[in-house]
Order: sequence, then structure tokens, then C-alpha cells
Amino acid sequence: MRLLQHLARYLYPRSVCQTQPVCRKILASKDLDNSIYWFGSMQCQRYCNSSVSQRHISNSQRTYVISRENDNTNPGVDNMEEEAFGTVTGKYSSRAFFKKTSPELQTLAHEDDEEGPKYPIRRRQRNTPYWYFLKCKAKIKQDKLAEALQLFEVNMLQEERLQPDESNYTVLIGGCGRAGYVKKAFSLYSDMKKRGLVPTDPTYTALFNACAESPWKESGLQQALKLRQELKSKSIQLNLVTYQSLLKVFALCSDLQNSMEIFKEIVQEGHIITKDTFNILLMSCIKNKEIGFRYSLQVWRQMIRLGIKPDNSTYNLLLRATRDCGIGDPAEASALLLSSKEPAPRMLKAKTGKHIKGMKKKMNATSELDVEMLEKQLFIGESTQLGISNSKGMDNLCLQENAKEINTIPQPARNQEICDALILPSSTSLHLPNLLDGPANTDIVVSLGSVSTPTNRLALIGGMEGIIQKMHNDKVSPTIKTFTLLAEIIEPDDKIESNLLNTMDSAKVKADVTFFNTLLRKRSKLINLHSAKELLPIFAQRGIAPNIQTFCGLAISCHKKDDGLQLLEDMTISGVIPNTYIYSTLISAAVKRLDYAYLLDILRDMKKRNVPPNEVIIHQLEFASQYPPTYDKYKSKNVFLEKIDGFRGYYNRWLNWMTAQQTPHPWEKYKSKTKSKDNASKIREDE
Repeated sequence: MRLLQHLARYLYPRSVCQTQPVCRKILASKDLDNSIYWFGSMQCQRYCNSSVSQRHISNSQRTYVISRENDNTNPGVDNMEEEAFGTVTGKYSSRAFFKKTSPELQTLAHEDDEEGPKYPIRRRQRNTPYWYFLKCKAKIKQDKLAEALQLFEVNMLQEERLQPDESNYTVLIGGCGRAGYVKKAFSLYSDMKKRGLVPTDPTYTALFNACAESPWKESGLQQALKLRQELKSKSIQLNLVTYQSLLKVFALCSDLQNSMEIFKEIVQEGHIITKDTFNILLMSCIKNKEIGFRYSLQVWRQMIRLGIKPDNSTYNLLLRATRDCGIGDPAEASALLLSSKEPAPRMLKAKTGKHIKGMKKKMNATSELDVEMLEKQLFIGESTQLGISNSKGMDNLCLQENAKEINTIPQPARNQEICDALILPSSTSLHLPNLLDGPANTDIVVSLGSVSTPTNRLALIGGMEGIIQKMHNDKVSPTIKTFTLLAEIIEPDDKIESNLLNTMDSAKVKADVTFFNTLLRKRSKLINLHSAKELLPIFAQRGIAPNIQTFCGLAISCHKKDDGLQLLEDMTISGVIPNTYIYSTLISAAVKRLDYAYLLDILRDMKKRNVPPNEVIIHQLEFASQYPPTYDKYKSKNVFLEKIDGFRGYYNRWLNWMTAQQTPHPWEKYKSKTKSKDNASKIREDE
């Protein structure tokens, strides 16, 4: 008993413990373990300092404790005490007393309440995953993908340690997809699956879009094929938007034949074919530079036959095919485009249409689409399969009534006559067919020629006025991009260009500097610097200031030394600093003329302005410094090659003087800075 009393004084040196009933009861129990726990775990301190606990102890309990101390001979009372031991303190103790706390808070518990805590606790409101979703979405709209990745990976995951949602990953994958950052997009997708989050249709759409926009098309195609195989193994059904993003991958990274396989799968799944689907098919047609124009016309006709009206993007893609692609074999193109006997479409056994935004299930125009027949017409090898006669030897679109007279006209004059007849308003007498309307009348049209120039291909679809009129009939308003494409296709003639400007004014479309740069570049390619400079007063009349692309277009026609040096001086006067593109264009013009004195002056000017050469300029200069492959300088002497030797000597010294400009990596600006364990920032390698 005395040992326990000394222990109580040692553990909690206050005399009040000897007067409190509970403490005296524990001392009377002679239980060493319970006594050490009671006096050593601050339970005695809390009980003795609490006036509330002493106030609520009933008189019966006080009487019971006092009688127990005076009477130690009754064994029945001892048993009752042992059974009731610890029940009194259960009213005033709680598990909250056993929560973990810091040493600072334990120190504050011994201080007086009047002084108050020295370090008040301030709770900061934590951001939610949805708040980070909105912030990242706003950053991506502002073209700040690197900041969005920094906000997600550093602020959200490392600093606040929040559990992200599916939407946080999807919005970032979408931003990486639009930027072509396919490596980071699939890295986020892997992290998303490791956290147990279920990807949705927008997630897969963004991943396929990243593969399509990748700078390395072959790598993007391989990633898309792996993802497609993964979705097939999991039996995940794709919606129309995701299928269109997959079709875009094959359109930009593969060829038309593989794109038709995806198009066939879309139809077989019963999705409603829209104009966006055909727009992606037209993008695939443009990839084929030899036969892309014929493919585009066939896809256009199939779209019109299904009752789908084109939009502005459809017309722009058609004009791109007219500008960049050929018609292929003239005989085969005549058999496919001039035939009035199109095969009747067969009903395709496809699944029923799916729900799209609450629409009822119903049959649509997709049921009339025969993909196999369309594919057979696109990739047909012999035109005799359709039973159409071949007609060869015609150089352009001609009329049967005047075939003999037209054949006697030279080819350039005949092409110019047809183009003038299509563009001028007085061309109503020649009712030439428009291949966009459908198969031409075989009683009038004989065959198609090579149609090698973009102007001739534009004449086959109605010319400039025919395109504008057809857009008006389809209630499609042309944009500045439409007129810029037309400016690249039409001939560089003052009358035609004036007609194009009048059409733009009537359509209430304001010309910009890109439109005029297109016209100026076309004139410069004809090596007519004076004609190109005639457009500069028109720039000033319409309040458009020339930019660096304007001078780059003028540099195309500067094949003489004086013209090139004068252009550099004019740029300095105008306040425009020449860059690598200007010098690369001037070097290309000098190499075509084999003017090594001109090349030396260009290199001296680059050294004077301290413009670092890039990889393209180095390749151009290396090609200019090479000897002819069949020349042996030890057998014969050539005055022309002596100029090459002088250029080679200065070029080697010039390389030591200049600092080369490295081509930036396309993903460099999207790399995010993350925090390491020691709170030091470092560049995260995503490649």
C-alpha cells in the first residue's frame, strides 16, 4: 500500500490524489499494473483537474468508497468492489483521449487556459478534382498544355495528394491528342488504368486523335492498332465519334484501302453515316497524289446519292484534292466518271441504327450504302468490268459535235479556251458537264484527257464560278480559306484574280494577308518579280501590312544577285528582320542559277546579321559544294569548277564561324516540370 502511494506521488506529484475517491480506490486495490496505467497515462490528471467529474459523482458512490476503506473484513463487499472496478471512470473517459497528437499540443495542455494556444490551427480549404478539371480545361483552351500538365502532376497529385477522377485524365489526354503528343497521352492512359479508373468513350476518342496528329505517322499507326486490338479483346463497343477518330488515324497515317475497311466496319455496326465521316474519307483520298482527285469525285457522288449535304469543310477538302492530286489513268477515269450506267445499289445487311442523343431507332441512308460496291469502283483495275467503251487520245474535255475541230487546235490553246469559257460569264453557249453532279451525258462527252494542271481539274468541276454557285445552292457560305484555295488553283492572270476579288467582296469575305501572299507566291514562281510587286499597292489599299511570308514569296523570283540583295535592304528598311526561311529561299534561287558569287554574298550577309543556319540550309549548301559525279579534276580542267573550289574554301571557313540552329523537338514545349522527393525541380523526360 505504501509502495503504491509513493508510486502515485512519483507519477503525479499532487496531494489531491490521496483525497479523491477513485484514486484512493485504485490505491486500495493493490493492483500494480492498473495503478501504473492510471497514474502514468494522464488519466489521473484529467480526473483530478476536472471539477465536472467530481460534481457528478453520486453520494452513494462516495459512501460506498468510504465504507469500503473502513471495513476490510467483509469478503462479499470485496467481490462487489472487484466486479464494479472501473465502471465509475467509464462515464468520464473516452477513446478521444487516446488519439495521436503532437508534442506541441501536449505541452499546451499543461498551460493555463487564460494564456491561450501559442500556435492556432488554421485549416486550409482543399481543392477538389473537379476544380482541377476546370482549371486544366481552361489552360488547354488557352494553348497552355504544359501548364495544365504541371497543374495536374505537381499541384494535384504531389502537393495535395488528391485521388483523380476519370475526367481529369480525359481532358489532359484530349489536349495531348490535339497537340500530337502521343507519348504523353498513352502514359496518362496507363496511369489511369493503374489507379483503377475506367476509361470512357471520350478517352478512347482522344487517344485515337493523338495517334492521328502524331508527327511520326508510322508510330502513331502502330499505337492505334495496339489500342484497337486491346478494345477488341475486351469486347468494348465504340460509338460513332470514336470510330471517326479511328478512321482519321488510317486516313492520315495509312492509305484509302485501309480506311475503307474501317468505313465498312462503321456501316456494319449500324452507325449513322454523317458528312464528317465522308470528310475523313476525303482526307484519305488526298493522301494519294496520283489518283486522289478521281477518288474524291467518287466519294463525293456517293455522299450526294445518300442525301448528305456537304459543308464548308467538304468543299475545302475537294479544292485541296483539285490542287494537289491527279486523276490517274485517263481511260480508267473516263470509264468511272463519265458512265451513265451506274450499278444499282444493293441493300447492305447491317445492324439497326443506334441511339444518338435520344433519337429513336430507325433505318437511315446507311442501309442504301453498299460499301463493297464503292470499294470495287474505287480500286477497279480494268474499266471493261463495267461494260464501258474506252476512248483514248483526247487531251481534254471535248464535245462530240466539234470533236474534229477541237482536235486540230493545239493543246495549250484548247485548255485556255475551256478555262476562259468556264470562268467568263459569256460561257453559256458551252454547256460543259460538271462531274460533281453525277455521271456526264455520254452523248456529249467523249472522254477525259490527262488533266495535269489544277486549273484543268477545276474546270471539270465547274470552275471558280461553278464552285461558288454550287455552294450557294447547298446553302454553304464560303470562307477566307475557300477563297485562298481558289487563289492557289486559278491561273495567275489579272482578269481572273480581279474576278476572284469581286466575288469575295460580294460574299462579304474580307481578304487577309495570307490570301494576298498566295497570289504573290504564284506570280513569283513564274520568275516575274515585277508582276509580284504589283500586288503590294493592293496590300496598302486594303489596309494589309506585308509580313515575313510576303518577302519570302518575293524571294522566290530573286534569281539575280542584285534583286536578292535589294530585297534584303528593303526588308531592313521595312523593319522586318530576315530569318532562315528568307535565306533558304534565296540560296535555292542561286543554286538553280549556279551563281556562286550570289551564294557568297548571301553567306556574307548571314554572317553580318548573325543568322544561324538550320538543317535545310546546310543541305542546300552541301549540295552546291559537290563536284559533278562524272568529273575527274585530275584529267581535265573546267573554269566553272574553279568557282566551286572558291566557294568550297569560303564555305568551310563559314561553317567554323557560324553556330548551327538546332531543330526543336515537336514535344519540347509540352514537357512538364515535376517536383522530386527533395523538393528540387527537374525536367521530366517523356520520350
